Amino acid sequence: MKNVVITGSTRGLGLAMAKEFLKAGCNVTISGSRLDSFDRERNQVSAFEKQFIYVPCNVRNLSEIKNLWIKSAEKWGSLDIWINNAGQNCTRELMWETEEEYIDAVVDTNIKGVMYGSKVAVENMLKQGHGQVFNMEGLGSNDMIIEKTILYGTSKRALTYFTKGLAKELTDSPVKVGRLSPGMMLTEFITKSPTGEVSSVTKDDQFKKIFNILADKPETVAEFFIPRILSNTKQDAHIEWLTNMKSAKRFMLAPFKKRELI
Repeated sequence: MKNVVITGSTRGLGLAMAKEFLKAGCNVTISGSRLDSFDRERNQVSAFEKQFIYVPCNVRNLSEIKNLWIKSAEKWGSLDIWINNAGQNCTRELMWETEEEYIDAVVDTNIKGVMYGSKVAVENMLKQGHGQVFNMEGLGSNDMIIEKTILYGTSKRALTYFTKGLAKELTDSPVKVGRLSPGMMLTEFITKSPTGEVSSVTKDDQFKKIFNILADKPETVAEFFIPRILSNTKQDAHIEWLTNMKSAKRFMLAPFKKRELI
């Protein structure tokens, strides 16, 4: 049995991972940015009521991340796995046309939030003598540049550099740090804008064509991730779902195998 904390886990991949950990017999702290963030989806894990708690946490605030550790440790004792999954997208616009509030939100959540989460988790895991931290990669982590998404991509590229550097600083320590690379997924990050409206990318025929070839549902990716996270013993582990080989195979099979996610 492992004790797990996942930030940004009230929906999408975060919630799908929480469900897989629960199915595997783990104890899980589910977390979202607001007190009521979990109300809509709580029924999805109601069968595991004794194995999870919900702790609100806005990762942009260091004090709330410290509280997330404290509440989780009080409930489960030591914490074995901490996943920095919380993320912020932004409007699909040219960089110079993007409002300041979205720039701040992306930087504060995707970069500072991961740094804060890693700081708190690593510091406490070193004290307890064990633990693993995983950070969630995304568009931009592999240097791919797509117009009107460069703010988000920049934050994910920074996250990859930071995580690899942190793993190097923790070489030969009892705390392991790694990266999770989910590829393209059907979540509200894709289907909705930060304001909750239908995203413009869902009306882009070229994007839809590529997305339907490469993307997967969060549940599929979570089923791949969780056993590999639980069995990991490596420092600087990179658990990658959509590999280059898998992408190439899907493009080759696309004319014969229709997939329609959006």
